[in-house]
Amino acid sequence: MSTILLPEAATQVFIALGSNLENPIAQVERGMQLLGALEYTRLVKRSSLYRSAPVGKIDQPDFINAVIQVETRLTPHNLLMSLLAIEHACGRVRTCRNAPRTLDLDILLFENLQCSDAELILPHPRMHERAFVLHPLLEIAGDTCIPGQGTAADCLTACTNQLLERIIPS
Repeated sequence: MSTILLPEAATQVFIALGSNLENPIAQVERGMQLLGALEYTRLVKRSSLYRSAPVGKIDQPDFINAVIQVETRLTPHNLLMSLLAIEHACGRVRTCRNAPRTLDLDILLFENLQCSDAELILPHPRMHERAFVLHPLLEIAGDTCIPGQGTAADCLTACTNQLLERIIPS
């Protein structure tokens, strides 16, 4: 697949990172480095790291999560292909939904774009239900609105039963 660039200026994108295998903190940090090195893409901000309990399949280790903001000239689908390549390079093997993973990368918001096709749904369809996404997102972009859902801050108030632990760097 050839890279297609957006003709206009760079687009603001938020990406969630998560890991619960093979030194999750190092996996998330490596994911941030690789995302920052993507062609036509620049890392703008990064959140703190957070520890969270697994969702769905709960018999697995806790996750380390973060959110980054990038500016990119890649199209949403080209960016998605790049994220999947980074996951693969970091050892991600897809076995079943919500399985443990070395690195998970999800496009949360691609400016205000809303789309739904076989490969990509934007905004991310469950981001408004997950404190481990909303809290780090609000840390780096406190006024974020999620198209079709409202403000990220309002969405977070519905996630009070989800515990997070901010990881303080040593």
